[in-house]
Parts: sequence; C-alpha cells; structure tokens
Amino acid sequence: MSQFDEHFDWVVVGSGAGAFSSALVMRDSGKSVVILEKTDVFGGTTAKSGGVMWIPANRFMLADGDEDSIEAATTYLDALQELDGNPAPGTSPAKRLAYVTQAPRAIDFLVGQGIELQRGGSAWPDYYDELPGGCKNSRTVVAKPFDLKELGSLRRLLRRGFAEYHVTLVEGMETKGHPRTNKAAGRLMRRIIVRTARDMLLGRKYTTAGAALQGRLLKETAKAGADLRLKTPVNELIVDEGTVTGIVTVRDGKPWRIAARLGVLVNAGGFACNQEMRDKFIPGTRTVWSQACEGDTGDMHSELVRIGGTLAQMDQMVGYQMTPAPGSEKAYVMPGAQAMTGKPHAILVDGTGVRYMNEGGSYELYCETMLKRSRVTPAVPSWAIFDRQYVERYKVADNFIDRTIPKGWIEAGYLHRANTIEELGRRLDINPATLAATVARWNAFVERGVDEDFQRGERAYDNCGFVGDPYSDASSLGTIDRGPFYAVPVVPGDVGTFGGIVTDEMGRVIKANGGTFAGLYATGVTTASVMGNVYPGAGASIGPSLVFGFIAAKHAAGLD
Repeated sequence: MSQFDEHFDWVVVGSGAGAFSSALVMRDSGKSVVILEKTDVFGGTTAKSGGVMWIPANRFMLADGDEDSIEAATTYLDALQELDGNPAPGTSPAKRLAYVTQAPRAIDFLVGQGIELQRGGSAWPDYYDELPGGCKNSRTVVAKPFDLKELGSLRRLLRRGFAEYHVTLVEGMETKGHPRTNKAAGRLMRRIIVRTARDMLLGRKYTTAGAALQGRLLKETAKAGADLRLKTPVNELIVDEGTVTGIVTVRDGKPWRIAARLGVLVNAGGFACNQEMRDKFIPGTRTVWSQACEGDTGDMHSELVRIGGTLAQMDQMVGYQMTPAPGSEKAYVMPGAQAMTGKPHAILVDGTGVRYMNEGGSYELYCETMLKRSRVTPAVPSWAIFDRQYVERYKVADNFIDRTIPKGWIEAGYLHRANTIEELGRRLDINPATLAATVARWNAFVERGVDEDFQRGERAYDNCGFVGDPYSDASSLGTIDRGPFYAVPVVPGDVGTFGGIVTDEMGRVIKANGGTFAGLYATGVTTASVMGNVYPGAGASIGPSLVFGFIAAKHAAGLD
C-alpha cells in the first residue's frame, strides 16, 4: 500500500446514520476509522429529517408490552413484495431476514454505546398494517431530544434540524390542531413553551428528530476516537484485482489517496439534487421539490457503476407530497401536504377534478400514485380541496387561515377560495360539474362512514395523528359542505431518492457480472432498498441505513 498517503482500517464516504453506526462498531473493536463528508457539516439529509427508524421487535416496544417478532416482521416484508409484484433486485429473502434480525441488535448496541433512544410513540402503525405481520401500534425508534451544547465545539459542524426545540415528534404532531377547537393541543403547546423557557434559563439548546439522532451519533463517534473530516469529497474508489483498497479525495488542491485495510463503506446519500438523473430515472419530479441536503447529487452512484456495480429501483423516492406556498422555496423544510389532505373535510383531486387515491397511507405511495396518474391525465399539480370546517381545525401550509390569510397567497394564485364548489372549479379551470360530483360522492361516503372508492380510514395509519385526526370523531372522514371552499396545489416532493447500487445481506456491493467486491460496502439511499419498491412504515429509509452500516462493519471486522 505504498502508493497511499494515509492508512485506516475503515474508510467511510458520507455521514448518514450508517456511517456513524459502522464507525462505533469499528472503534469498539479497536479499529481506526475516518469519516469523509463532502459538505461543510455532518449529518446528511438524516439530520433535517424526522430521524425515525423502523425497527421490528425493538427493546422499547417490547418493554411497553406490545408483541412483535422477527417472524412477524419477515412475514410482513415478504407480503409487501407480493403486494407490489415488480422486480426489486435490492431485496431478497436473505437480505430482509438479515435486516429484521440485526435491527434490534443494532439498537441494543447503540444504547450500550451511550446513544439515548426511545420509542417513536405507541401509535405510529405500519403503512400496510392490514397485511400479515403488519403492526397496528408502532415499530418506530427515535433519538431522545438532544441538548446541542453536549457537542461542544462540534456543535457548529452538525447540520441543523427542522425543529430546534425540546419536543418529540409525537408532541409536535399533537400540537397541530387549532388551539381554539382542540383544547388538548393548546395545553400541550403551553407546556412546550414553559419547557423551552426553562431550557433557555438553564442555557440549554435542544434539537429533536433527525438532528437529535445525528447529534447523538456524532458526539459518541467523536468521543470514540474516529477521525471526522468535512469538505472532503471522494472522487474515486481504488480497485485492485477486484478488491477495493481505498479512495481518492483531495487535499490542498491535490489528489490524496487513503488506504482502507478492512474496507470502504459508502453512505453518501442519493441523487435528489441532480436534475439530470431525476429526468432519467424519475421523470416529472424536480430538485426544487426535494427536502434532501445539497450534497445529494448521485456522484457515488456514478462511481459505483464505473467500477462495475449495478443500479436498481432507481424510479423510487421517499415521497414527501408538499404544497408550494409563496415563499416556501426559501423554507428549510417546505410545507407538507399529506397531513392536510388526509385530515377530515379534505380530499385530493387531479387536474380534471376527479379523486384518484386514498389520501392517507404511505407518502411514498401517495407521490408514486400522483406521478402515475400524471401519465394519463393532468395531476401535477393536483389540488387539495377543503372547506370552512377544515380551516377552523387544521393548518394549511403551516398556517391557520380561518381568520387571516397570509399576504400574497391569493394574489399569487396559490390559494383559491369560493363560496360554492362550482365556483371553485371555475377558478381552477376544472369543469364545475365534475368537481361538484366528486365532492358530492365524497360527502355521501362520509355519511355512510365508508370510502367505497379508495378505503380511506380503513388502515390504522390513515387514522393516526400524523395523517388523520384521532382526536376527532371523524378521524379521517369528514364532509366538505360548509363554505367558503378552498383549494391549494400539491406536488410530488421527496425527502430523498430510494434507488441505488445493489448490495447483499452483508452490505457488500454486488458486481454486475456476479459476486461481490472485496472490501466494498454500501448503505442508506446510496443503495437499492432492502424494502423493495414498497415503503413499509415510518423509518424505512434511516433504519436500513443505520442497520446495514452496523452489519457491514461487523462483517468487515470479522465480528460475526
């Protein structure tokens, strides 16, 4: 290895959750580690996400007395493959079994390393809970809110989160209701305000969700002695007779070669910020609708293909249907729309005024359905349709508009308002009779308590607080019959792409001509998902990233 400038046992490209979990495994076994992040902060898109991990049979749900098992989770993931029916080279029975078996062990390991985790609430069901093995309570794990001051000088090196408060995701969901119509939401908000004031007096600075997870992982990884480097893009993987022996980066404007004695792990994100790749693999989507961080450009996808890897499931993305309110392009996280159209008194229609999906359920399926619909009829944007009952209870693009409509919303053509559904249709250039018939059909379903077209409300997830309204008798169904009536556009955004290089059950990169590369592993959305083409539940992206980082490091270090 004399041609190298530096030598480490484990070289990690990117700084997602899998990067840190793998580094902790390696440092725990006495191996040297370097993490190379090309942007100027650590944490990737995970840091600005919800930070949820889908972990079957985890210690927290079992401690709560909820039943789960490896067998149930395996049955569920297998059923999802049958439900989809399309080829998904990124998954296999062996890989799915490796995930569900090792996921709870990875969580146990991290807790033992000092990472403070907890259950992501007890009412966060799987997205297809009606399938065999589906979970109607919650398989989710999240980090506890994190005081950023624990990072010391590293604090400025962590990508900021979307909620820099001492609050959990579940609490955030519970505060979404209008304080005038949801007294519990008002009381919780007051408690959070008091908590925040106390933290300020005590000099604490909390963050939550993905930033809390990545902050905790960053803290312990640094404490364990890993070498952490920013602004260090990897330009090349070095391959010697089928073995990846290191990488090439840049130092002081010159190539810098780093050897990897045990292996290289690529956890470098997807291609959400690369419009050329989006046009090729996910046509009809736009980088400006993505919540992914700026480093998500697909460069390691291209490098992995160059050396002989295979891409798969490249048409998949972690959907985040969003509503482009004026000024939202400047927002750190743009306003979402699923919790809007999934609430009572709201539906989604295409450009012809026809409803075409269950507005609850998986956000991945929601956006995928929108894109498929757009191939046969105008559906991007689609339109959220709601009435006075809705605006008196819930937010629109993060604002209550029952009394005051934000400046410019109507003038910019974002928010449409009318006294009748027919008039609303004319404002949207939709046939008034078609839209009126759609709303009348919906209202009839609500009166009967059954969505006969798309079964909204029949899954547990449709009715949970992240989509529906469990505090309302309506839950997810509610009439649209009290004017004025409103409409806002909805587009198929995302929090990242979900296709990439094909790996095996150990996280090893599979060669296009068969076999695996020695010394090369990948995880996260750099890879084709172990979940296949279906998103099973909250955390089905970050969970596998963290777990396959754990699996890969153990394999490379010879710990299994």
